[in-house]
Formats: sequence, C-alpha cells, structure tokens
Amino acid sequence: MGGNVLSAPEAAWILFGVFFALLVLRVPVAVSLGLACLPILLIEPRLSPTTLAQETFNAYNSFILLAVPFFLLTANLMNIGGITDRLMNFSRALVGHFPGGLAQINVVLSIFFAGISGSSTADAASQSKIFIEAQRKEGYDDSFSVAITAVSAVLAVIIPPSILMIVWGGVLTVSIGALFLAGIIPGLLIGLVQMATVHAYAKARGYPTYPRATMGQIFHTFLVSIPALTTPMIIIGGKIFGWFTATESACIAVLYAGFLSLLVYREMSWRGLLDSLGETGRLAGVALFCVGTASAFGWLLAFYQIPQALLVGVQAWGMGPIGVGFFIALVFLVVGCFLDAIPAIIIVGAILQPLAQGVGMDPVHFAMIGIVSLAFGLVTPPYGLCLMIACSVAGMRIKDALKDTMIMLMPMLAVLALIILFPQIVLILPSLISPEFLR
Repeated sequence: MGGNVLSAPEAAWILFGVFFALLVLRVPVAVSLGLACLPILLIEPRLSPTTLAQETFNAYNSFILLAVPFFLLTANLMNIGGITDRLMNFSRALVGHFPGGLAQINVVLSIFFAGISGSSTADAASQSKIFIEAQRKEGYDDSFSVAITAVSAVLAVIIPPSILMIVWGGVLTVSIGALFLAGIIPGLLIGLVQMATVHAYAKARGYPTYPRATMGQIFHTFLVSIPALTTPMIIIGGKIFGWFTATESACIAVLYAGFLSLLVYREMSWRGLLDSLGETGRLAGVALFCVGTASAFGWLLAFYQIPQALLVGVQAWGMGPIGVGFFIALVFLVVGCFLDAIPAIIIVGAILQPLAQGVGMDPVHFAMIGIVSLAFGLVTPPYGLCLMIACSVAGMRIKDALKDTMIMLMPMLAVLALIILFPQIVLILPSLISPEFLR
C-alpha cells in the first residue's frame, strides 16, 4: 500500500518472524499472534497499538461466533447428563463384536458425538477419560489407545455441526448449511477407515472382542438413544431448511441437551451444571481469544497486501484444480502442526482463497479441503491438541504414541486425497438437497 514505511516483504518478515520466535519461546499461540502485531503498529505512523484492540473487538462483534460457546456447552452437558453413556451402549451393541471391540466403540461413539458437539477438544477430553483406562485394563497397548482416541476425536470438526465450519463460513463468507452437508460423507469415510485400521491392529495384536449383541439388545439400546440421536437432525435439519441460523441451532442444541439431561435421563446435578458452565467458559475464552488476535494479524496481512505478494509466485506455477487442491492441503497440514485451526482459517484461509478462486474451485470444496487438513493437525506435533489431551490423560509422552498415531493417519490422508481428486464426494449432498447453497 502506497505511503507505508514498510514494504510487504518487510512487514511479512516482522509479523511471521516475531510470531514464530515467540512460539519457540513457548508463548501461547493467541498471545503470540497479538504480540507479533505490536512492532508493526509501533513502526507504521498511520497505525497505532489501539488498532490491535479495535480489530480484536471487531472480530468478536459477530453473531455467528456466538455458536462456539453454545456448542462447547452442548458437549459438556452431554458428558454429565447421561447422553454419552446411552450413545456408548448403543455403539457397543452395534460394533462391540468386531475385532478390537472397545476401540471400535471408541470410533463409533466419536461419530455420534461429532453429530452433536462440534468440538474435537471436548471429544478428546471426554473419550480419553472413558476409554484409555478401560482399554488398558483389557490389554490394549497404551500407544494404540491414545492414538485411536486422538484420531477419532478429529471427526467432531469434520462431521456437522462443526465449530470450524461455522468459523470458516463466517470469516470467508461460505454457506454454513452447505458446509454442514458437505462434511457428512468425508466424515463417515474417515470413520470407516479408522474402524478398518482398528480391525487390522486387533487381528495383528490379538485385541479382545465382546459377544455379539442380540437384535433385542440392539433395538433396546437404539430406543434409549433415540432422544440423543435426534439432536444432530434438529441442528443440521433446522439450519438446512432455514428454520434457524447456525447460532440459533447451537442455542437449541444446548436447550435440548439440558432437557435430556435434566428431565429425560435425569442424571445432571446442579454441581455438574456449574462445572459444565465453568469448563465451557474456559474453553470458549481460549478459542475466541485466538479469533480476536488472529483477526488483527490477518488485518495487517491485508493492509500490506501480503497474501497477494505470497501468491504471485505460486500462481506462476500454472497448477490446475487438482494441483492447487494438493497444494492447499499441504499448506494447511503444515500450518496445522504449529497453529490452532481457528486462527489458521482466519489467516491462511484468507491467503489461499484467491488461489482457489483462480482455478475455479468451488468454495465449499476449498473449505472442506482446508477443514479436513486442519483437523488432522489436531493429532500432529508440536501442536496436536487432541493428541496432547489423550497423552495427558494416559500419563505418557507424546513421542511414545507418535508411531501408532502416524500409522492411523495414513489411511485418513488417503481419504483427503480422494476428496481433492473427486470433488463430488463433498458436493453431492449440497447439490442434491440444497443446490442454492453452492456458489
């Protein structure tokens, strides 16, 4: 931009240099993003440190972002109100007789949990407490137990409703309803390859199974679970058919989870409710603080037109839609190793969006490539938040669980490649159910 003291390359070096230097010093990501903005704001005469506060506040002034704490609260209410227990019993009846029964239940429960909560960190925390010690008692290796718990937790941000989809739709102006529909098939495919991986491990290591449930047991556990299984239909159906917005759907999810916990299953105490509210406030504060500082960081990138400068060289490579898709996935996979998914969407998504548009990639296809890639970043060090949570609960070091985690990630990456090569995997449901959501 004309009249600036710093050029785009100089501003980029300062922003990213300070940010990564602070990360090396183990400063939290959200704080590092904010502090990285300060040198620019002090050097540039037309800017001031108050710009940081102003842009951070502008990011919070968003109706869509209200959905984040409500979905987190829904997940916490599920855990204390007996909803998760009912879904676990139904999962056991369905797949407990498969090789590696308890690990199979872990994956299927994550699929059900994902259709309600939208939060991978909440999934990882609750599933780790439920499964890791139980698998240890049944003779599963700790590294396997941690790995399958962590990788299955990422389904919560791929299968709708997803907090990442809501943030992506709000920041990059993509239909959230289309993203909800687009995530269903990729999420189920990833769940299936995780179950196949568990099957292979169980056969190789001799992990135990449970007796096959009778049709009566399956039917009984299904009936008990119907109120819980109705939740994703209410959330997703209401958003798709225009009954309410994404934020309103999150509020309805909270009310419905509270109704089930208090009046139907009757397992939630007032102490449990207060604990859930406190945990929700803590997690929402962390997530939304990231949104604010990342938005200020992204605003400075746009001010100096850094995304355009970064993309000039990439566009010269002359890649087609498939090449751009793999490039976008690679960037998000690498960024996801170091950065939380929400600031990555705000910063990197905005940088790569013109590249996707330049080759005619559908915005929903671009979004799903980015969201799935960032979801995998939740189990890849050094950030790997879901892996860190699972390791913390298990009381083991991340490096001891890394081998099994990487093995499980391989077939999941194959699904990502299929999404890039065959866009209809993500676009078929939006185009069939609500074509007006596309483009």
